[in-house]
Amino acid sequence: MNRVFALLIIILTVITNSSAQTYLRTDLGIKTSIGDTDYEIQFFSPSIVRVLKSPEESCFSKESLSVIKKPQKTDIDIRLDGKDLILEGDDLLVILNMNKGTVSFETSTGQPLLSEKEASAEFTEFNDAGNATYNVSQSFKLGQDEAIYGLGILQNGKMIQRDLEIRMVQNNTQDFVPFFQSNKGYGLFWDNYSPTTFSDNKEQTTFSSEVGDGIDYYFMHGENADSVVAQMRELTGQVPMFPLWTYGYWQSRERYKSQDETVGIVRKYRELGVPLDGIIQDWRYWGNNYLWNAMEFLNEEFYDPRKMVDDVHNMNAHMIISIWNSFGPETKPYRELDSIDALMDFKTWPESGSFKWPPNPDYPSGVRVYDAYNPEALDIYWKYLKKGIFSLGIDGFWIDSSEPDHFDPKPSDFDNQTHLGSFRKVRNAYPLMTVGGVYKHQREVTSDKRVFILTRSVFAGQQRYGANTWSGDVVASWDALRKQISGGLNLTLCGIPHYNSDIGGVFLWDFQNPLQNADYRELYARWIQFGAFCPMMRSHGADAPREIFQFGKKGEPVYDAIEKYIKLRYSLLPYIYSTSWHVSEHQSSMMRALVMDYPSDNKVLDIDDQYMFGKAILVCPVTESMYNQDGQADFGSVKKRELYLPGGTQWIDYWTGEKREGGQTINKETPIDIMPIFIKAGSVIPIGPDVQYAEEKPWDNLEIRIYEGADGEFTLYEDENDNYNYEKGLYSTIRFSWDDTKKVLTIADREGKFPGMLQKRKFNIIKIASDEDTGKESSEKFIQKVLYSGERINIKL
Repeated sequence: MNRVFALLIIILTVITNSSAQTYLRTDLGIKTSIGDTDYEIQFFSPSIVRVLKSPEESCFSKESLSVIKKPQKTDIDIRLDGKDLILEGDDLLVILNMNKGTVSFETSTGQPLLSEKEASAEFTEFNDAGNATYNVSQSFKLGQDEAIYGLGILQNGKMIQRDLEIRMVQNNTQDFVPFFQSNKGYGLFWDNYSPTTFSDNKEQTTFSSEVGDGIDYYFMHGENADSVVAQMRELTGQVPMFPLWTYGYWQSRERYKSQDETVGIVRKYRELGVPLDGIIQDWRYWGNNYLWNAMEFLNEEFYDPRKMVDDVHNMNAHMIISIWNSFGPETKPYRELDSIDALMDFKTWPESGSFKWPPNPDYPSGVRVYDAYNPEALDIYWKYLKKGIFSLGIDGFWIDSSEPDHFDPKPSDFDNQTHLGSFRKVRNAYPLMTVGGVYKHQREVTSDKRVFILTRSVFAGQQRYGANTWSGDVVASWDALRKQISGGLNLTLCGIPHYNSDIGGVFLWDFQNPLQNADYRELYARWIQFGAFCPMMRSHGADAPREIFQFGKKGEPVYDAIEKYIKLRYSLLPYIYSTSWHVSEHQSSMMRALVMDYPSDNKVLDIDDQYMFGKAILVCPVTESMYNQDGQADFGSVKKRELYLPGGTQWIDYWTGEKREGGQTINKETPIDIMPIFIKAGSVIPIGPDVQYAEEKPWDNLEIRIYEGADGEFTLYEDENDNYNYEKGLYSTIRFSWDDTKKVLTIADREGKFPGMLQKRKFNIIKIASDEDTGKESSEKFIQKVLYSGERINIKL
């Protein structure tokens, strides 16, 4: 027998319980049948394994919508040990019990990670709009005290996703990703797009999906949460960089009703001297509902859209605009999509042709959702988007209702046929397909402008498409504010790093006269503080306008608090942009659940209202009212917020410089303009100039803050800010290293270059230290100015 034949088709026979068990070795792993079920185990890499199961002789195969990684040749040893077929790689052991048909996973040293529950793979015959297929289900056994995270953006306020049952069908305020990762260092991706139920109880953890020709899941192992995120991105796609301007402050409203109003908001911010990088134009710029999403400015209040965009640009701001996944019957895209049978038939928004509320059923809008699974439909969508919107110089797209809206769903709605089968079969992947279509088409047109998409829904793999997902149209409340934190952190733990929420909440149903309501004004100020430490800082809402000048004027507490955090955001842009590069280049995350950095501290595992922003800044949002007294603002008293400082390090209060030991719960004073922020000892943080927009001033005079108490480092990243030349290597990095024992800061040789790069610059080095007696900051005496021309410098502080 030659070697190739041995590697590809070796058939081994083992006698077990008087029955013959065989398996076929493949290039990627093995195939076998146990009972009436076919199995295939594929190694995609030493740390990623795919498991497929299907009814015997059903010839199950599938091209994933989420997974883009091609399997790599992986050295694995395959052997039989009694009833167990063992596949051993450098990182993982996969064990298939040839009697029971259960698959389990262990580390290369034999440490158990996860196992299937016995006899838990289920295939129930199902008629999917005339196609014979199955309901599929698989259960797993988790440790009693095991913590798992992920599943998308859930409005359940939970950090650990145990002891729950959720119905996964994309909707306005919940975005489902059938993936979780464990504090044991592994992740599980259930690769199915149909309506799915995830349930976890003491007996088992289960994924059950309505449609599947087979069971298809991926298991990945990592040393920590970052490593699991990296594996998920390796599997489903890496994160492109956003433009620098997207990390500034964004103002929006439902809705700006005219061209003059939109431009006027930008002008007002410039007059006030409050930083702003973007304005968002919401819906109905196209006119009436029968012209829904025409992708043209047909509303007469927008009399010269090109001039509107130019006026915004001339004030050094950017504009993104609302587009939808549905079209009114009087639009050109509708007619062309209908001609190729690429419109679906179910109730969506808007329900009526009239703007009045509630919708008048006597005048249905006729709006229909397009088939985003159809490549030809995606081409048509982009044709009209490019001609009517992108050609005007619009900077990005707000893809609203990307789940899409599906009202009063009936079983027959899911029988709608898409390019890839029934809508039921592919339901949850809709946002991935529509967002991906816009991204791919824009990349084909130009590399001079980075794709930026703000969107309401998300699915596994969407991080590869230049999209930032917001948490939907949440109703404003203190409880809702808190739930946005755990929602964003769990999405991040799915490998999808860009998240934001509508600052202030969309609907103000619980507030009378909200702009004069002390409780709402306090809530808005606290939401702004949280938003300053999200990947996108964006104010938006209905029922009342949200611009800063709606909350008073300079010198008044709420106005001043809002302005303070907008300016704080801009001061941190060098830190934020460098962190965004680390997300793209090194598979990191911007919003970081505390378990990511402090996995050995059991007290952080279920903290749902604190997180790290980058690897240096601990953020502790205020999520309950403190200064509303019977409808009146009482800013005279100073309340406190209880918080936990993770163990294993020291923490420095950002506001006072006071140093605290980790591993303790403390109370921090939180007047209306203070959200607790702590800096990890050993951090190096660059502080940018005072600006009105992100690119107003070069970073030629940065402040470099050293928070002593431990060794640390930071890499400052710079490029051209808004094109894809960085993918060709046109960028530079400068590494700062702090030796806490020697009190020496090393600025390394600059690496890389790009057009327009600063050749010489000044760094203002500030060591943040604490007075041993008072605990208060005493950094002023440690200021040192350094001229830097790209060569290594050692600075003794």
